[in-house]
Amino acid sequence: MTLQEKAAMVVGANTVALDPVNGEIIGAQARKVPGAAGQTQAIPRLGIPSIVLADGPMGVRIDPTRPGTEQTFHATKFPSPNVLASTWDTELVNKVGSATADELKAYGIDLLLAPGMNIQSYLLNGRNYEYFSEDPLVTGIMTSEFVNGVQDKGVGTTIKHFAAYNQRTLNNGNMNVSQRALREIYLKGFEIAVKESDPWAVMDSYNAINGTYATENKDLLTSVLREDWGFKGFTMTDWENGNNRDIVKQVVAGTDLFMPGNLNQINRIINAVKDGSLDEKYLDRNIKSILTIVVQTPTFKGHEATNTPDLEAGAKLARQAAADGMVLLKNEEKALPIDNDVSVSLFGTPNIEKMTGGRGSALVYAPYQVGFPEGLQNAGLQINEELLGKYETYVEELRATDEYKQTPGNFFVSTFPTLPEMDVKEDAVAAAKNTDVGIIVLSSEFGTYGSDRSKGDFYLSESKRKMIDDVSKAYHAEGKPVIAVLNVEGPLETASWEDKVDGILLGWQPGQELGNSVADVLTGKVNPSGKLAQTFPVDYADLPYADRYPGENNEFTYEEDIYVGYRYNSTFGLKPAYEFGYGLSYTTFDYENVRVNRNGQIKDKMTVFATVENTGDVAGREAVQVYVSAPDGKLEKPELELKAFAKTNELRPGKKENLTFDLDLKDLASFDEEKSAWLVEKGTYEVLVGASSTDIRGAASFKVDKDIVVETVNDVLAPQVEINKLSKLNE
Repeated sequence: MTLQEKAAMVVGANTVALDPVNGEIIGAQARKVPGAAGQTQAIPRLGIPSIVLADGPMGVRIDPTRPGTEQTFHATKFPSPNVLASTWDTELVNKVGSATADELKAYGIDLLLAPGMNIQSYLLNGRNYEYFSEDPLVTGIMTSEFVNGVQDKGVGTTIKHFAAYNQRTLNNGNMNVSQRALREIYLKGFEIAVKESDPWAVMDSYNAINGTYATENKDLLTSVLREDWGFKGFTMTDWENGNNRDIVKQVVAGTDLFMPGNLNQINRIINAVKDGSLDEKYLDRNIKSILTIVVQTPTFKGHEATNTPDLEAGAKLARQAAADGMVLLKNEEKALPIDNDVSVSLFGTPNIEKMTGGRGSALVYAPYQVGFPEGLQNAGLQINEELLGKYETYVEELRATDEYKQTPGNFFVSTFPTLPEMDVKEDAVAAAKNTDVGIIVLSSEFGTYGSDRSKGDFYLSESKRKMIDDVSKAYHAEGKPVIAVLNVEGPLETASWEDKVDGILLGWQPGQELGNSVADVLTGKVNPSGKLAQTFPVDYADLPYADRYPGENNEFTYEEDIYVGYRYNSTFGLKPAYEFGYGLSYTTFDYENVRVNRNGQIKDKMTVFATVENTGDVAGREAVQVYVSAPDGKLEKPELELKAFAKTNELRPGKKENLTFDLDLKDLASFDEEKSAWLVEKGTYEVLVGASSTDIRGAASFKVDKDIVVETVNDVLAPQVEINKLSKLNE
């Protein structure tokens, strides 16, 4: 390659292309797939094609229309990662990855810019729904399953955003994090994914970590990612203009590809090599990483796009995944399931505006989206049409006003103001007399894609609280049940109003089959088996960072350290509204025969055994969780940490399933900053098997006789400031 070709090869080809004859930059390269996020540079004289990269976290994001054709180019809008994680079903997540790959190949796309896998450590992060969990084990395992599902079909994935990208307010801010919290919490999921699924690409995050931008961070991109973990693919920037970063530092650090790419970046690389500030060997190394992946792609292998994905199969899987990811939070007096021939009244503006999810890179143009009324009617329920008509008129009139007007724009600046709820006091009284069940659909407040949520978004508005009061009083006066369905991206406050309703179903914003999937669960066609992969706090003020997030002066410090989510609650005795791992079923399960290796000693691994029995009246599945409580030694430990999980097969009443879980030494180790090593400290370890992080059904113990250094890694990524870390010793 010429120097010009090399420089162009590491810069995305959205805005520039390379003339293969004379090596000059000649202008815009045509996009191969309209609406795809980007593509790499082609060098035809060397047989190097341009490969196509597309978002996103809820399915394939491309334009639905193209000039010169009447065909539409739709894709399945699958549930978002936080819904998939709530299924606790690794096989199902693998299937969603496989189905996504089929659609990527159908549209001629080589690399998916997903899944996202940052930790949901901060409740208000505007991109939490793109990520799996507050727990790194769930995150890593679910990511691995999704990646394997995609890549087994010969299409690539990009795990992102690497790393500690847990907010958008300080998008380019400096995140101060201890080495231990990085290794145990914020890097752990990435480590699992790299080692278990070998993703083709990793996307760097915008932010700095301990004083160095991720894209310029050699410790992160080379010492950790490649040397410690053995990553073999290529890294890329997130979509930015790139002109405010040191491109020489980025290339040397191990950022291989600059996206979406511009002429300025190409010229800066060329000039840096010519003036000696960039050794060309780093450019060669990075190109080798890119080409190692290019030769594996469908495009390089001559695959031709059909543009005819199997959307019917995608819809069927999306419906199943959405229903399996829904979490039954409350079911007083068996208010659910309801018969599918009863009459219902629907309350709440989300009944009119389909909140199926997906903003920004998660926006998917599905062939259709099923709302609540349609889904319930499809299930055979009779809908209060008069009330529904009032809501339609109400929403239409409000959206016509300046205050609540939608502004589409591009996906970074579009707005969708949340509507106040209609006053339904009189309507609720009439509805309660004439219909069997009241269903209240509640949505959370949210703003633009480019921002985090505000503290106020965690709470229901006054008009929503009044609606709950009015509907509940009216239906309970008639002796009839009220069900709340949460049509939300993430946790919201429930403690102040949950006693007013009989049932609560966390429906999320789970993709195109929203209405059908909710109806499947409400009517019992699907027995809910979803469980929370993110804690629901009682109050925002309960969170250990409530007075600090999102930081100031472009800095934020992770003072809670390793005590993220349920680790904080369990260690410091804080009761959540709904704990990590929580979820009800229409049946019940007993756990028995919880035990570990017969001699209670660990060598290379420890095997945990448990038996689960369906003791209820209907078939169902149970997500079984294995936690470990480790002894405090030199390193203090959380009260418990998730170390394994599995979902049973569907068990008929009275049926049992025997489960085994293998834990190796690395699973049990904590990170010792002084040794820069993973260490299993001596002492007695408790194994806790349960239905949630607080609902422990069986326990066993084993001993470690001496400290064991499991693995020594590069001593890197130390914070440059003193961190006032949360500790049990300070309580």
